[in-house]
Amino acid sequence: MKSLLPAAALSLGLAGCLGPNNLFNGLNNWNARATDQDWVDEIIFLGLNFIPVYPIALFGDVLVFNTIDYWSGENIIQDPGPFPHDAFGR
Repeated sequence: MKSLLPAAALSLGLAGCLGPNNLFNGLNNWNARATDQDWVDEIIFLGLNFIPVYPIALFGDVLVFNTIDYWSGENIIQDPGPFPHDAFGR
Protein backbone atom coordinates (compact mmCIF):
# COMPACT_ATOMS: atom_id res chain seq x y z
CA MET A 1 0.00 0.00 0.00
CA LYS A 2 2.86 2.38 0.78
CA SER A 3 4.20 2.00 -2.76
CA LEU A 4 0.91 3.27 -4.19
CA LEU A 5 0.96 6.47 -2.14
CA PRO A 6 3.57 8.34 -4.25
CA ALA A 7 1.82 7.31 -7.46
CA ALA A 8 -1.53 8.50 -6.12
CA ALA A 9 -0.03 11.83 -5.00
CA LEU A 10 1.62 12.28 -8.38
CA SER A 11 -1.60 11.55 -10.25
CA LEU A 12 -3.43 14.20 -8.21
CA GLY A 13 -0.68 16.74 -8.85
CA LEU A 14 -0.72 16.18 -12.60
CA ALA A 15 -4.24 17.21 -13.46
CA GLY A 16 -4.23 15.52 -16.87
CA CYS A 17 -3.80 18.81 -18.68
CA LEU A 18 -1.61 18.68 -21.77
CA GLY A 19 -1.12 22.41 -22.07
CA PRO A 20 0.22 24.60 -24.87
CA ASN A 21 3.96 24.47 -23.89
CA ASN A 22 4.45 28.11 -24.95
CA LEU A 23 7.96 28.43 -23.49
CA PHE A 24 9.26 25.30 -25.23
CA ASN A 25 7.52 26.16 -28.53
CA GLY A 26 8.80 29.74 -28.38
CA LEU A 27 12.35 28.48 -27.93
CA ASN A 28 11.85 26.04 -30.80
CA ASN A 29 10.47 28.80 -33.06
CA TRP A 30 13.38 31.09 -32.17
CA ASN A 31 15.85 28.31 -32.98
CA ALA A 32 14.19 27.73 -36.37
CA ARG A 33 14.62 31.43 -37.22
CA ALA A 34 18.05 31.96 -35.63
CA THR A 35 19.95 31.88 -38.94
CA ASP A 36 19.33 31.34 -42.64
CA GLN A 37 21.50 28.20 -42.60
CA ASP A 38 19.76 24.98 -41.53
CA TRP A 39 23.00 23.35 -40.44
CA VAL A 40 23.79 26.27 -38.11
CA ASP A 41 20.28 26.01 -36.66
CA GLU A 42 20.94 22.30 -36.09
CA ILE A 43 24.19 23.06 -34.24
CA ILE A 44 22.31 25.58 -32.07
CA PHE A 45 19.60 22.97 -31.45
CA LEU A 46 22.14 20.36 -30.38
CA GLY A 47 23.94 22.86 -28.16
CA LEU A 48 20.70 23.94 -26.47
CA ASN A 49 19.91 20.28 -25.80
CA PHE A 50 23.40 19.60 -24.47
CA ILE A 51 23.44 22.63 -22.10
CA PRO A 52 20.19 21.62 -21.39
CA VAL A 53 18.03 24.62 -22.29
CA TYR A 54 15.36 22.64 -24.18
CA PRO A 55 14.75 20.12 -21.35
CA ILE A 56 14.58 22.90 -18.74
CA ALA A 57 12.08 24.85 -20.88
CA LEU A 58 9.88 21.77 -21.28
CA PHE A 59 10.16 20.95 -17.58
CA GLY A 60 9.15 24.54 -16.71
CA ASP A 61 6.18 24.34 -19.05
CA VAL A 62 4.98 21.01 -17.71
CA LEU A 63 5.36 21.81 -14.01
CA VAL A 64 4.84 25.57 -13.82
CA PHE A 65 3.39 27.41 -16.79
CA ASN A 66 0.88 24.79 -18.00
CA THR A 67 -0.29 24.34 -14.40
CA ILE A 68 -0.81 28.09 -14.03
CA ASP A 69 -2.66 28.07 -17.36
CA TYR A 70 -4.85 25.17 -16.22
CA TRP A 71 -5.83 26.66 -12.86
CA SER A 72 -6.09 30.33 -13.83
CA GLY A 73 -7.16 30.00 -17.46
CA GLU A 74 -4.39 32.39 -18.48
CA ASN A 75 -0.87 31.51 -19.60
CA ILE A 76 1.81 34.01 -18.56
CA ILE A 77 4.00 33.00 -21.52
CA GLN A 78 2.81 34.57 -24.79
CA ASP A 79 1.75 32.16 -27.56
CA PRO A 80 4.70 31.89 -29.99
CA GLY A 81 2.52 31.16 -33.02
CA PRO A 82 2.96 28.39 -35.57
CA PHE A 83 6.28 26.74 -36.27
CA PRO A 84 7.99 28.66 -39.10
CA HIS A 85 9.05 25.59 -41.15
CA ASP A 86 7.29 22.60 -42.64
CA ALA A 87 8.23 19.02 -41.70
CA PHE A 88 11.30 19.10 -43.97
CA GLY A 89 12.78 22.30 -42.51
CA ARG A 90 12.15 24.48 -45.58
